Amino acid sequence: MRRIALINQKGGVGKTTTTVNLGAALARAGRRVVVIDLDPQANLSLHLDVQLESGEPSTYAVLLGNCAFGAALRDSKTPGLRLLPSNIDLSGAELELANAFGRELILRDAIDTWEKEHREQHGEAPADYVLLDCPPSLGLLSINGLVAAFETVISVQTEFFALQGMTKLVDIVGLLRRRLNPRLEITGFLPCLYDNRTKLAREVIAELRSHFPGKVFTRAIAKNVKLAEAPSYGKTIFEYASESTGAQDYELVAAEVMAQEAAHAELLARFPAPPTSAPPRSAASISASSLSTSSTPPSRGAPAHKPMSHTPSNHKQSTRATESAAEAATTSATTLERPAVLAQIDLEPRSSVKSPPEHANDDELPELPPDAVLLEGAAD
Repeated sequence: MRRIALINQKGGVGKTTTTVNLGAALARAGRRVVVIDLDPQANLSLHLDVQLESGEPSTYAVLLGNCAFGAALRDSKTPGLRLLPSNIDLSGAELELANAFGRELILRDAIDTWEKEHREQHGEAPADYVLLDCPPSLGLLSINGLVAAFETVISVQTEFFALQGMTKLVDIVGLLRRRLNPRLEITGFLPCLYDNRTKLAREVIAELRSHFPGKVFTRAIAKNVKLAEAPSYGKTIFEYASESTGAQDYELVAAEVMAQEAAHAELLARFPAPPTSAPPRSAASISASSLSTSSTPPSRGAPAHKPMSHTPSNHKQSTRATESAAEAATTSATTLERPAVLAQIDLEPRSSVKSPPEHANDDELPELPPDAVLLEGAAD
């Protein structure tokens, strides 16, 4: 069972949208998915059309030990997708748990107990994926999410300010791996709100791929009004606008995530790779040809492929479009000159991206605050 936390201490970068729609895409592909709302704003719950009253089973009740993890789960409209909902009560959890022993481990213990009981009764894990939507901070709730997870996906907005603090966030993940969760790994950086019409957005992705090679998802989530509209209807993008660019983006990101299942024996046994002579694709090797097709769905009633006249003008336009698509689909091997506006940011790869050494010297690690929970200054 893969446990993936979606994090970024910066708000508005697409964490909740990604949690919902990536979870829905995986569920549509036959995976059993549970999404966990760790944000007191409860945007994930609202996105799936769940509004809790105070006192109902929720993330807050699980953290306080008033409800078992499995008993608080709710079904969504998407078959195979379940939700641990949240509400405003969760905002008081950090204060109420301030003096609790092992407060950073509460969510992990709850999920472990749920998984253990289900395996004893049914002989298998209760889910294939658990996606944790962390709040835009690095307080107790985010720490619980990161300690409970085995992997993390960092959602990155393709703008200048989104790069600030990125190295610090990677360091925090490495620190947590050293101190609290040795299994935690960075699965990848997911560019969101991407606008390929702007040079800055392309430069930000190139910068990420240059400093974190092999860690950036091939498919970026483009800006799409349908993704912004879907939450107001309490629907995933596949329920609201299944033919939109946003739906196509998340289907391809889900394909990259599922391509990593070869490293997970239980998932590989449940979902064996289809028989083919070609080797399975890795998470960062979605072919350029699959990304170079037009992301705009054909209008209703229109033919899927409209023949083009082979005039010199059309030939030049087609050549430019092909070159542009190929450039946008360049993988982590892409090398571009470091833009002057981005040169102010230190994005040198840190050791936290790799596995820690066997004999790490804890004296060299940054000190945790006295309560070992609130990582102050990380969001600055």
